[in-house]
Amino acid sequence: MAFVLAHLSDPHIGPLPRPKARELIGKRLTGYVNWRRGRDKAHDMEALTALVADMRARRPDHVAITGDILNIGLPAEFLLAKRWIATLGAPQDVSFVPGNHDAYVRGAMRHIGPTFAAYATGDDGAAGYPYMRRRGPLAIIGLSSAIPRPMFVASGRLGSAQLAQAERWLAEAGAAGLARVVLLHHPPVLAEKRMGRSLIDAADFEVMIARVGAELVLHGHDHRQAARLIGGPRGGVPVVGVASASLAPIEGRRPGSYHLFTFENDGRNGFHITARARGFVAGGIDDLGAIALR
Repeated sequence: MAFVLAHLSDPHIGPLPRPKARELIGKRLTGYVNWRRGRDKAHDMEALTALVADMRARRPDHVAITGDILNIGLPAEFLLAKRWIATLGAPQDVSFVPGNHDAYVRGAMRHIGPTFAAYATGDDGAAGYPYMRRRGPLAIIGLSSAIPRPMFVASGRLGSAQLAQAERWLAEAGAAGLARVVLLHHPPVLAEKRMGRSLIDAADFEVMIARVGAELVLHGHDHRQAARLIGGPRGGVPVVGVASASLAPIEGRRPGSYHLFTFENDGRNGFHITARARGFVAGGIDDLGAIALR
């Protein structure tokens, strides 16, 4: 039986709640100005609603969302985020990891756990990061790269504790014959590292994957589709990024999209994985073509 995993990211839901003056100190002030100067128009909520409806009509077996539901980490935004993530499906059918906009400032960190706990609870019953959830033939391992960063900095970090636990789970799941899918927000590709925007410990992540492997790594953050390989113990491991789910279809700009991954156990060499993108084209939402994983 085939298992279908949907992946979307970076919805940046709006409209932004009206902030209190004391909430616009420091980094939040620049984020708020950026929102009012154009990000509010770039991220179209009607387009996002249409994209989610199209995704749910495909009836995926599970949904992965890799962060940046919020914009500047206002307490009121977390209430909106909790309502919005429920539109993707029941908590057992949706797995979430946070992004840098969810952890925009230090004060936002205390809201991430309570807001998204149901979507980040592992099979051991513990909520938080990292977690592992077995869904059908998949072992879904959710990691948080979301850390508060200074003004104009959007980088992330996993840390040694998360990487060590992820390595143990990947080894166990691989020995059990499961298809291992890693979720995180920042692209964990050292060759694409950019000052102030990247995963700080991307090299450590790549070394870990080289030791134990994975079948698929999914991320967001860059608001664009990207597919490449990093080294694994038995060949390349596909790392796939998806565009922002709420980018309106405006000429000259990448439109919003989501990805569908189909896992089929070939009975001999593990899993055969195929991927397709769906998103905005002229006239509505349609198939955008296959994504090359090898």
